[in-house]
Amino acid sequence: DGEDDDVADLPDTGLPVVESKTGKKRGRKALPENLPRERVEYDLPDDQKACPCCAGQMHRMGETVTEQLHIEVKAKVLQNVRFKYACRHCDRTGISTPVVIAPMPAQPLPGSIATASTLAFALVHKYVDGTPLYRLAQAFERAGVPVSRGALGHWVIGSSEKHLSRIYDALKLRLRSQPLIHGDETTVQVLKEMDREAASTSYMWAYRSGQDSDEPIVLLDYQPGRGQIHPQAFLGHYHGIVMSDGYSAWRTLEGATHIGCMAHSRRRFVDALKARKKGGGPPEQALRFFEQLYRVERQARNEKPDKGETRDHCIRRFRQQHSVPILNALKAWLDDIAPKVLPDSKLGDAVSYTLNQWGYLTRYTEDGSMPIDNNLLERDIRIFATGRKSWLFSDTVDGAKASAVIYSLMLTCRACGVEPLAWLRHVLTELPQRPENVAIDDLLPFNFLKAAAA
Repeated sequence: DGEDDDVADLPDTGLPVVESKTGKKRGRKALPENLPRERVEYDLPDDQKACPCCAGQMHRMGETVTEQLHIEVKAKVLQNVRFKYACRHCDRTGISTPVVIAPMPAQPLPGSIATASTLAFALVHKYVDGTPLYRLAQAFERAGVPVSRGALGHWVIGSSEKHLSRIYDALKLRLRSQPLIHGDETTVQVLKEMDREAASTSYMWAYRSGQDSDEPIVLLDYQPGRGQIHPQAFLGHYHGIVMSDGYSAWRTLEGATHIGCMAHSRRRFVDALKARKKGGGPPEQALRFFEQLYRVERQARNEKPDKGETRDHCIRRFRQQHSVPILNALKAWLDDIAPKVLPDSKLGDAVSYTLNQWGYLTRYTEDGSMPIDNNLLERDIRIFATGRKSWLFSDTVDGAKASAVIYSLMLTCRACGVEPLAWLRHVLTELPQRPENVAIDDLLPFNFLKAAAA
């Protein structure tokens, strides 16, 4: 195989040698300090408190404490008692006056048996833990609370349409003002779409703010198709940086600066290596280039800026010194090998993709704020894809839209380091009290911890 002779030396850019990380410490982690403690005391019976040697009375000289994690899931019924008042004087004199009843706070789903806490419990189980509604209904049944799958579906859609979509819309506006947006899409099946077969493929379009954003946002947008109109409508006249793979729909955002995903290119060479009957060869050579590029990225993140230098300028300088020579060598090697590979082979596909996307793939070296790949968003999509393996499909379009909203909020909570159950309880309690024209900025996940600490 003549291709196997195409070996290129990686340029020496003076990249520091990084010592391998030490392994993680073994052993069980201590239980979190913030959990409440309850003492359970064990004492000797009185007849065992005598010394086994001299039969004298022993004294207590201390205690041994071990800790265990104890979890109880309890359901209870809240009886909302509203006192009623009437005027006896008016009753006696025949004057008709209304009975006055003490008001209750507005509920998230009026007429429903579910409190904000119950709704939060159900939503977290479905959208964080990946529990399908039929299994969630079974869990309620085991707890002695019969809740049908249909009722759970109404809770999901009602929570989204009445309240959580307000948070989603506010996050969407914030996302459009971000300097960098990651974009990608993944499939979803919706059984009852108008004028479409149940087996038709629909899409969740995914959008995410950059890794260094002060306002981490992850949004999914359900759409029946994969056309360019969807990112155009979602992002509007966006003029920031868009990180995406080579799919052309993203590149139709005319006002944006587009960068490509190096991980997509690398993945194609991994596939080419797997397709070989023997290891090594050009795919392995290409992967050595990528390994070096990612090594630069790991070190660039830890590089200290010079005096008066911004972090982005520092990363750009580091990339210009170390990444650009590697990329130049990779480009020369690809140009050399391209005529020698079969176009319809896995290797041919990898080489062709990388050369066709070269301008987008290498643009990240020009700006320290640009990422090398789209892995940040792909990790979020992986969480959605894992859940999809459990629930398989959405029954209706309304259900798919609700899933997009709630997954978005759960992924945004994850990106912000916010505990989703506590956040949902608070938001579903607070939003019903706020009219549409009242600000909700304090309820956005990245503001939640600040508001709670204030």
